[in-house]
Amino acid sequence: MLTPALLCALCFGLLSAFARAGYSEDRCSWKGSGLTQEPGSVGQLVLACTEGAIEWLYPAGALHLTLGGPDLGARPSIACLRPAQPFTGAQVFAERVGGALELLLAEGPELAGGRCVRWGPQERRGLFLQATPHPDISRRVAAFRFELQEDRHPELPLQAQGLGMDGACRPCSDSELLLAACTSDFVINGTIHEVTHDTELQESVIIVVATHVLRQTLPLFRMGGSEGQDQATIRTLLRCGVRPGPGTFLFMGWSRFGEAWLGCAPRFQEFSRVYTAAHAAHLHPCEVELD
Repeated sequence: MLTPALLCALCFGLLSAFARAGYSEDRCSWKGSGLTQEPGSVGQLVLACTEGAIEWLYPAGALHLTLGGPDLGARPSIACLRPAQPFTGAQVFAERVGGALELLLAEGPELAGGRCVRWGPQERRGLFLQATPHPDISRRVAAFRFELQEDRHPELPLQAQGLGMDGACRPCSDSELLLAACTSDFVINGTIHEVTHDTELQESVIIVVATHVLRQTLPLFRMGGSEGQDQATIRTLLRCGVRPGPGTFLFMGWSRFGEAWLGCAPRFQEFSRVYTAAHAAHLHPCEVELD
């Protein structure tokens, strides 16, 4: 006769087998189907990498995902999620202190581009994936890529260094401009050459002609553009309403999933005004070459 404890053990064993079957060889990614999951159960997943992907076919029940990475240890970290389109059949939440859940990804274009979440040094880096009820789960796939890295700039708002965050379209404050100029993955002085819009991804792609590359930590920009100038492809959200226009800007932002994402983009004259005033008051966080 099966006791409740034995039934629980068998159930956990089934879920463990279900999870193990979907891991990639390097255990950085997982692919599985809700059709093989026990109704109402929660599958347990652990990915001990800083980059990877999840592909949940026909979502049913729920999954609990723990993100790792031996280089991070207990240090504060940022995880960014980039959903495949269309993202259907599930919601993704970040676990917070006390068991609270913070919505990161959902069906529909509202969270286009992706989301980032911050965890403190002692917080568990956990994600909770919950299937959304649908009468027909066929052809529903909840898939996303993730990047996990140390949070080196806790003084910066996530809006300035993430994907599709709330407030991502608002102008940066003076203090945020100064910090972004010192900490962004790229800082370039240039003009907008062209803007294209991807309605499926709900993203805009900005082609920038750079007159001066102040900094780039990764080779995000191709060299040798028209008239010997550098060209950069920078992404932002479609709802930000970026349009081509005259003038010189200081484009600052972050590398996410091998792509450049816009953080702050003041007109160069405006940034010069802010930086010159801060420099005169000895309040500038770093030296910026304005010439």
